[in-house]
Amino acid sequence: MPRFVIPLVIALVGLALFGHGALIHAKAIVAQVLLDRAFNQTIATGHPVKPWSWADTVPVARIVVKRLGVSTIALAGSSGQALAFGAGHVEGTAEPGEPGIAVYSAHRDTHFRFLRDVRIGDEIEMVRRDGRTFRYRADAAHVVRFDASGIDPAAGGPELVLSTCWPFDALTEGPERYVLHATLIAGE
Repeated sequence: MPRFVIPLVIALVGLALFGHGALIHAKAIVAQVLLDRAFNQTIATGHPVKPWSWADTVPVARIVVKRLGVSTIALAGSSGQALAFGAGHVEGTAEPGEPGIAVYSAHRDTHFRFLRDVRIGDEIEMVRRDGRTFRYRADAAHVVRFDASGIDPAAGGPELVLSTCWPFDALTEGPERYVLHATLIAGE
């Protein structure tokens, strides 16, 4: 009997770890559906709509990279809770299309996984909660320490920064961030 216990325990632990990983990705997918619905209602009504009743944030933008077929909803704020469900608009930074730098952050293995495939010259479309659309062109990418990004949200503009953890394929947290910079090319 003891020789079956150890393999059974190992199998159960493996199943639990697999389930936890699958849950994280399932939550990201389901959340984007609810966030997309809330974002569309926000645009239609002109009032912020929570994606679910207990949400402590609201959708504020849609980030689209057409070449990659990517669209993701961004939330107000960049707290850990907001980033669990989508990209976050970093507090105190500009709105898309406004003077200054609009900064959005998300996890490298869910909502900003696509950043590894964005090329310099790609267009990034930002749709704000008021329905206005702004197009940016990716013009630079850097790897920086989390505490030394060099981003001054009040400088320049209107510009866009999308940031995530680096390296993309790491399994643990690290001090480096991938920062994609883009410049406004058109607004509606």
